[in-house]
Amino acid sequence: MTETIRTTLRDSKAARWTALAVVAFTMLCGYYLADVMAPLKPLLESQKGWSSTEYGFFTSAYGWFNVFLMMLILGGIILDKMGVRFTGVMAAIIMVVGTAVKYWAISTHSLDGVILLGWKGQVMVAALGYATFGVGVEIAGITVSKIIVKWFKGKEMALAMGLEMATARMGTALALSTSAPLAEAMHDVSVPILICLIMLCIGLISFILYTFMDKKLDASIAADNVGREVEPEEEFKLSDIKVIFMNKGWWYIAILCVLFYSAVFPFLKYASDLMVNKFGVKESLAGLIPSLLPFGTMILTPTFGNLYDRKGKGATIMILGSVLLIFVHTMFSIPLFNNYLFAIFLIIVLGIGFSLVPSAMWPSVPKIIPEKQLGTAYAMIFWVQNWGLMGVPALIGWVLDRYCIIGTTVVAGNPVHTYNYTIPMMIFTSLGVLALIFSFLLKAEDRKKGYGLELPNIQN
Repeated sequence: MTETIRTTLRDSKAARWTALAVVAFTMLCGYYLADVMAPLKPLLESQKGWSSTEYGFFTSAYGWFNVFLMMLILGGIILDKMGVRFTGVMAAIIMVVGTAVKYWAISTHSLDGVILLGWKGQVMVAALGYATFGVGVEIAGITVSKIIVKWFKGKEMALAMGLEMATARMGTALALSTSAPLAEAMHDVSVPILICLIMLCIGLISFILYTFMDKKLDASIAADNVGREVEPEEEFKLSDIKVIFMNKGWWYIAILCVLFYSAVFPFLKYASDLMVNKFGVKESLAGLIPSLLPFGTMILTPTFGNLYDRKGKGATIMILGSVLLIFVHTMFSIPLFNNYLFAIFLIIVLGIGFSLVPSAMWPSVPKIIPEKQLGTAYAMIFWVQNWGLMGVPALIGWVLDRYCIIGTTVVAGNPVHTYNYTIPMMIFTSLGVLALIFSFLLKAEDRKKGYGLELPNIQN
């Protein structure tokens, strides 16, 4: 007598890809706000009187609460204890609140002349709003990662993660390409932030809709288990944090993550200004060249993820991506290469590297860490990553003001500094070299422990 084949909701292609689309849209809205200020640096200097140090301080705020208050690790514990529905809605609400504070700070004149903790009131309050948003978007990121594992484990997991990242990068691309033209057209640097606030409210509604799908998935899994001997899943314990910390493979991925992302995301915060200062691109168009990077990753990240699903070679993919990162930042650091067409070429190559590493890195975590610890493991990786996302932008802003001012120019009738970006690009190059070293260490650890990082994800 043949056994009846049972299925759950995740066995439906339409259901699991619809679930992915819904949560990915929420992340798109979050990433729009995360990078919306990057092309606005010259306008912040001319309209609001910000310096590079103040811009770097504001940009570094993204990781304040995540790093020093350990909000990300707390979010991971909440995720493993309370589940994806509660945690995702909570994260989306935090994003909306943080964005509202940031918008108020940039748009109001009530903070003019106010000094808070040694900084301009506008800079400090905007930074606090951005730090609050940073908590929400990072917790949302780990929640979505666990959602994808829940729906796609044993199936097209790397492809799904790649498509989610591609959708999120669409938010980055839109931010880099539209925020400066919007601000200039409306003669107000706060307008793009208002649009972000509206988008995030829609993203919150989108995730609330997802929670109904998640309930149906849980119900279908429970129904599928009726009549079967299923061992109850062991609950997450705080002692599991120590187990994760003792895992050398986890550390290699976490350190590779912080080094690689610190050489990309902080670079994007300054890339538009680099295009203005080194390549002579107009301020209103400078964001278009960096926006090519996320547009490219929309296609390439899912492509490389699909390759990992079907052919494997995850650790090798991460090594190749790190090599491309080093090449790009080295070329950007050479003063002689100052043609904007060459800049476009380098951004495209960086897009390839930026597609390779995440497409293999995030789907590799479930091969190293048990599912009951996965939310906390992702949270702790994001926590380590946030040290770089907090520290590197502040470092670059300080270096620009201290060592790289070479003159002044006039933007919107106001004088602003011009910069030589050679030293900042050398800093980014150094991060890439360190990332390459840890990608080799990760491959060696996989060979030693047999995690299967070089094996396909799709199980026959």
